[in-house]
Amino acid sequence: MKVIICGAGQVGWQIARHLSGEKNDVTLVDMNADLVRRATDTLDVQGVVGWASHPDVLEKAGARDADMLIAATHSDEVNMVTCQVAHSIFNITRKIARIRAQNYLSALYSDLTNQDQLAIDVVISPEREVAEAALQRLAAPATFDTESFMGGRAQLLGIQLSADCPVLNTPLRQLNDLFSTLRAIVVGIRREDRLFAPEAGDQLYAEDQIYIFTHVEDVNRALEIFGKKTKKQERIIIVGGGNVGLAVARALEARTDRVRAKIIEKDRATAETAADLLERTIVLHGDGMDIDILMEAAIDRADAVLAVTDDDKTNLLVSVRAKQAGCQMTIALVNDPTLAPLMAPLDIDAYINPRATTVSSILRHIRHGRVRAVYSIGDAEAEMIEAQVLSTSPLSGRLIRDIAFPEGVLVGAVMKGEKVLKPTGDLRIEPGDVIALFAMSKDVPEVERLLQVSIDFF
Repeated sequence: MKVIICGAGQVGWQIARHLSGEKNDVTLVDMNADLVRRATDTLDVQGVVGWASHPDVLEKAGARDADMLIAATHSDEVNMVTCQVAHSIFNITRKIARIRAQNYLSALYSDLTNQDQLAIDVVISPEREVAEAALQRLAAPATFDTESFMGGRAQLLGIQLSADCPVLNTPLRQLNDLFSTLRAIVVGIRREDRLFAPEAGDQLYAEDQIYIFTHVEDVNRALEIFGKKTKKQERIIIVGGGNVGLAVARALEARTDRVRAKIIEKDRATAETAADLLERTIVLHGDGMDIDILMEAAIDRADAVLAVTDDDKTNLLVSVRAKQAGCQMTIALVNDPTLAPLMAPLDIDAYINPRATTVSSILRHIRHGRVRAVYSIGDAEAEMIEAQVLSTSPLSGRLIRDIAFPEGVLVGAVMKGEKVLKPTGDLRIEPGDVIALFAMSKDVPEVERLLQVSIDFF
């Protein structure tokens, strides 16, 4: 597949890394020559320096025979015009644009991005993706990572194991025997900064970070088995009233269960806008780093603090201060992935990486076969892939035990119709089934082969 990626920033670079690693023909376009040089020096990609929206630049990037264009520059307007040029002049089949400004995404203007207008096939909104990720973290407070699959019927949970976990030093196959009715599978383990797909004889140790794929009805039971208590989040403080904080507050207000939320926002105009748009949420104008404003928001009685300002360091420090003041749980928005190792020493319960959520969204739309969802794990080290099994797939009609999955691939669950099943060796995969697979990045191309590239992708 020939792909043009416009924008060589964090998201564009990460997508290029994924696709070039899978032997796709990738060209990166950016105005910044240094960013283009960094990409061509470290990745197996071609680079073009120039405005992505200019026809001659796209021509130079190979738009005449490109299969897909991904517009992820820092400008919404450049991304939109680039997709229009790609459609009108070069007739590129698939066009994905990252759009940040919520004004463009209002339901009132939903026709703006259809084929008759701006010709954008898929719109990715980082703010909406991050807000959804924040809500999922709040829904599973004992986890450091979580993502929904199979239409909300299954979840991937990231859990840090402590010394009092009751199932330490127990082989995974034995866990299946002990909890035979539990619809949950340990699909990944991070130990000493190395992520791997475990085998049946592997054991769990204190300080391991594990990824569990579970039926949504078994989430609480799975958390308890691995030593985590579940508690409903009723009092939430959001530090940062921009697009992300506002989206989270709106979603909390829309819930039927009673959640009391407060927003702390440093910028007066932003705070006033949030106050106008929200009904039940209290908006406080002040600095989230100020202990007095935190105490005014009753930080010591809060179930969770969500720090989502546009500054990583502020989010980390707000989280630390909130914990010291007595808050039970802290979640920080962190753009820089190199800060992730600081989370445990700083006692921050969970973090959200906007780059990872945006990359996951884009990958969902560019994977081959009937891929329905993709979630990028860690620093693009692995993926959780949900896909529908085609009749032409090598998986179709075979028992799980008879399928030669690569060493770094594990089946998380199989959905037949509306029913999510725990994978067992004697479970047969049929056409139309939906399968969830944990795959280390190096094994993703083989997973795509098993899912069978289908001509109906394009």
